[in-house]
Amino acid sequence: MNYTFDFNSITFAPLLRGLMVSLELTVAANIIGVIAGFGLALLLMSPYRLLRMPFMLFVEFFRCTPAIVQIVWIFYCVPMLFDVFLDPITMGVLALGLNLTAFNAEAYRASIQAVPKEQIDAGIALGLNPWQLVLYIVFPTAFRASVPVLLTNGIVIFQQSALVAIVAIADLMYEAKSLATETYRPIETFTVVALIYFAVSFPITQIVGFLERRRQLLAS
Repeated sequence: MNYTFDFNSITFAPLLRGLMVSLELTVAANIIGVIAGFGLALLLMSPYRLLRMPFMLFVEFFRCTPAIVQIVWIFYCVPMLFDVFLDPITMGVLALGLNLTAFNAEAYRASIQAVPKEQIDAGIALGLNPWQLVLYIVFPTAFRASVPVLLTNGIVIFQQSALVAIVAIADLMYEAKSLATETYRPIETFTVVALIYFAVSFPITQIVGFLERRRQLLAS
């Protein structure tokens, strides 16, 4: 079978529109994940088991179920069960943000546990209250240590954002499917889409590698 490639049939305008939607979902989900993930990590470290358990179940649910199941459940079950109706983009951000929050919480928890006790003792000696200790000492230190993992998780969410196409959000993958159907050129279309995902993800993976090497160098 001889197949003639024809990349000239690919219209980039809809793909770029879809990419903008994918980036919008990714940025919003990362904002939620970075902020809520830290708060969730603190709750997971609570000395009170009854307070800890619901949040541990939350983390395990999002870590142990497929992202596509989470997205479909939130899109279709939340409106039916709780009578909450939001626009598709908001629902997509919510689904991806909750998933990322669970993964970031584990990254933060490891970093919080690694905060030197001397820094905590110094803050107490300066008269900082518990909230000030968290805000001025624990969070900055834990955030810096978690940056490589947070960036990696953020890239994973960018890639998983392609799953929202199944609920008809016009992201990059949704636009690619539509274009492939219109042009009858799925090979060319999805090759271009793969290159777009790679072009966005690869530079950040290089930054993560650089930060990891720098951290190891400083630690040695």
